[in-house]
Amino acid sequence: MTKDNFFDRVYEVARLIPAGRVTSYGAIAEYLGTKGSARMVGYAMNASANSHPKVPAHRVVNRFGMLSGKGHFAGPNLMEEMLKSEGIRVIDNIIENFEKLFWDPNKELAL
Repeated sequence: MTKDNFFDRVYEVARLIPAGRVTSYGAIAEYLGTKGSARMVGYAMNASANSHPKVPAHRVVNRFGMLSGKGHFAGPNLMEEMLKSEGIRVIDNIIENFEKLFWDPNKELAL
């Protein structure tokens, strides 16, 4: 699988995350059958800014609910602001009630 093909598959999954919910890099990797490639999912999110249709990269965080990718957004608080606009509360760069808001593609997209 090429990098571009992998990124496109990551973007397809990320576009399915509902507003007000979040998932992790690892959950997307596992859903795609590439468990252990969470870092590559992160690279895909970092490269998604100019993707069309848009990719809601702000809804993808690390496995602890931390906004580990926030430095790749246009402003230092943009990721948090985008999450807050969807009703997600962030305290010290960590999503409050992460387990409750977690969207697991392995469960949500199961056939």
